Amino acid sequence: MEDFEKIWEKIKYKLQMTLEEDVFNETFAAITNVFKVVNNYVYLIAPNSFVKGKIDAFYLNRLNAMLNEYLDVKHMFKIISKEQAAEELSKASYAINVPEQGLENKYKTGLNNLYTFDNFVVGASNRLAYTSATKVADQPGVFANPLYIFGEVGLGKTHLMQCVGNYILENDVNMKVLYLKTDQFIEDYGRASAKKTFDDFAKKYENVDILLADDIQFLAGKTQSQLEFFKIFERLKDNNKQIVITSDRPASELYDIMSRLTSRFEWGLSVDINRPSLDHRILILKKKLQAETSDPELIPHEVLEYIASIFDNNVRELEGALKRVLFYCTAFDYKFTIANAEEALKNLINSKNISNKAINNGNFNTVLDIVSSYYHITTTDLLSNKRTKQFVFPRQVTMYILKELYDLTYKKIGQIFNNKDHSTVIYSIEQISNDLQSDKTKKEDIDKLLIKCGKKA
Repeated sequence: MEDFEKIWEKIKYKLQMTLEEDVFNETFAAITNVFKVVNNYVYLIAPNSFVKGKIDAFYLNRLNAMLNEYLDVKHMFKIISKEQAAEELSKASYAINVPEQGLENKYKTGLNNLYTFDNFVVGASNRLAYTSATKVADQPGVFANPLYIFGEVGLGKTHLMQCVGNYILENDVNMKVLYLKTDQFIEDYGRASAKKTFDDFAKKYENVDILLADDIQFLAGKTQSQLEFFKIFERLKDNNKQIVITSDRPASELYDIMSRLTSRFEWGLSVDINRPSLDHRILILKKKLQAETSDPELIPHEVLEYIASIFDNNVRELEGALKRVLFYCTAFDYKFTIANAEEALKNLINSKNISNKAINNGNFNTVLDIVSSYYHITTTDLLSNKRTKQFVFPRQVTMYILKELYDLTYKKIGQIFNNKDHSTVIYSIEQISNDLQSDKTKKEDIDKLLIKCGKKA
């Protein structure tokens, strides 16, 4: 431990020489010693959650680079809170471990180390998903495999998924954890096909203990990529390697993905994350405020309640609104009042209101945006003449919705779609009408889209 204490003192001295005095004093001065060194992690205790979040977000990579200037075997800093340190002390189980070789290859995981169970705010809308994720993290490959997490955009699926990976790595640095975005998997497969490097491609995805696949719905229409993912899934599952998957919908509602793959997504446990309640959104804002400022009481409760009441769609826009209010009032030295928050958020609120009213005012472009987003294509593709199923079906759905909601003439709908012939429009709408009678999954999808586009539930 003594060597690491000396190294930390040297690093602190370098930081003091290179950082502004107030930045150094606020961020690093209070960290006076190394707490422990375990599994090649060097633990430091942050004085509060604000400092912990600041170091994790802005300084951790620099600290790790400085640390390894003094070492032959790679180590990494881990910043913990006083509460975490107290819990560790109560266990009385920490000691310096023998350094591990070859660590540099084990951190190419794609994980964001800010996503932890500690800063995931639990409420009624995500409690089951959270509890399931903690059990999977504690018993990878045993409790539920795969764990399938679904819900709308911006509700915390990626955060929760990465919590699993970070927790597993924290407790066993030897575990090989890989986080992948599905669109990146598709690109990787495309490159492997072009260069005939399938062995390297397979090794990357199969030689892991934990596979975290984000936004699996993007496999829609990608037949070859689906086949490759199916093979990888089978091999990992057969070897009891943990798989966690996220999607914007239940596996049974995935569009244009082979049934043998979607059925396997349902083998383990499927859990959903819904929109948070008002009280839950306020708790999220309070937690975010702790990470953004050293004073968790800086913004009064009534102002947080105001923000939470306006931004109710997803956590991402909620946190963005809080940051905007923080910046606005801090930059101009204004008090944190509802009036100032309203002024800071004026453009965002106006944009939100315009978006909500657009369809009711006959803005057909909004319908195009909603449908194209739902099926993960661009509006350009939606309006194009491309004849693949990936584009034809959403195009037919859009025509059906425009007819259903606005009772437009077939000619008018054809004009919206780059002057398509009215007979094409009639055929498209009839096709969807037939699908609604015979295909339950498509009917559920279209019913959802009709509501999104303004039809009263």
